[in-house]
Amino acid sequence: MVLEGQGGPGSCPIPESSLRAKRKQEKCPRCMQCDTKFDFLTRKHHCRRCGKCFCDKCCSQKVALPRMCFVDPVRQCGPCALVSHKESEFYDKQLRVLLGGATFLVTFGNSEKSETMVCRLSNNQRYLLLDGDSRHEIDFAHVSTVQILTEGFPPGEKDIHTYTSLLGSQPASEGGNARATGMSLQYTVPGSEGMSQLKLTAGEDAHASRRQATAWLVAMHKAAKLLYESRDQ
Repeated sequence: MVLEGQGGPGSCPIPESSLRAKRKQEKCPRCMQCDTKFDFLTRKHHCRRCGKCFCDKCCSQKVALPRMCFVDPVRQCGPCALVSHKESEFYDKQLRVLLGGATFLVTFGNSEKSETMVCRLSNNQRYLLLDGDSRHEIDFAHVSTVQILTEGFPPGEKDIHTYTSLLGSQPASEGGNARATGMSLQYTVPGSEGMSQLKLTAGEDAHASRRQATAWLVAMHKAAKLLYESRDQ
């Protein structure tokens, strides 16, 4: 769940893709977006996120980039600035929902029985924690597929949002006015063969409401989508 380049406390590693681009920028004679040639009047700038070189016009936006230790706004190209804005919104809003957790009915594998559990994101954002009569911890690095189950689509439209390997495949469908009702995960367990699977269905909290679980699923949907969009930035 941690975005590439986001380390633990006090750690701000730079994505390898940014380092490769930065190494090449000294040999970059033209803007990598509009192809304007750099000279004494047209200065070369580099995006602090992707490391590519641009002219001032194509790299004029300044956005905070805390995941790479830039607390104050720094120069970024247009595509990177867009992703950085979405990340900031996620960390300000959705992340606290995921950390807070919600109640779900959890089914493991092909079992016909479900267990009421509180599901939340770990504080280091690397694990999915499930607490009930039993306790489970799933490393997001071992998750291969996330499916967000929804309802409310018009007849014939898709009601599943699929993210394969989180960082490698575009979602099967986008937003709309559908309501999230559950989530299905496929993941590997170290030392075990084959894939494991679990399904979360929105459960009722102490106030007999599913609102918290629905909000958690929406936040997870946005997190998976953000991981896909930021995989190259």
